[in-house]
Amino acid sequence: MDTKDVIRKLRTEKGWAQDTLAGKVHVTRQAVSRWETGETIPGADTLKLLSRLFGVSVNTLLGEPRRLICQCCGMPLDDGLMSREADGTLNEAYCKWCYDGGKFAYSDMEELIGFLSGHMAGDGRTPAQVREYLESLLPQLDHWKK
Repeated sequence: MDTKDVIRKLRTEKGWAQDTLAGKVHVTRQAVSRWETGETIPGADTLKLLSRLFGVSVNTLLGEPRRLICQCCGMPLDDGLMSREADGTLNEAYCKWCYDGGKFAYSDMEELIGFLSGHMAGDGRTPAQVREYLESLLPQLDHWKK
């Protein structure tokens, strides 16, 4: 879905006219119209406002151009799994189980691997195989890079 379609869909789901959305993000109705026709896209600051207003990530507003994964555990992320900062804004870097309210749940990689190995095993994967996979993946993620 393109940015123009995402913004139109989110606005209409709220039952808002273009004027209403424009007032909430401090732009003109014409600016909203240009977004929804694909003539322009919102700037970075406005994307952040729209993200907070609609409760979706900037990535979603941009039509999901990137595949996001948690930079702590490697889980694929969508808006429902993303963590939140202490002020309630979405954090596109971490899942809600690894990071919430500005705090990390895991400070030790071995603790995380131990937890995940037990939960990810099955469907033909042993805990040892999961452990081996995680030991190669996690050091590549931003939270664990040294």
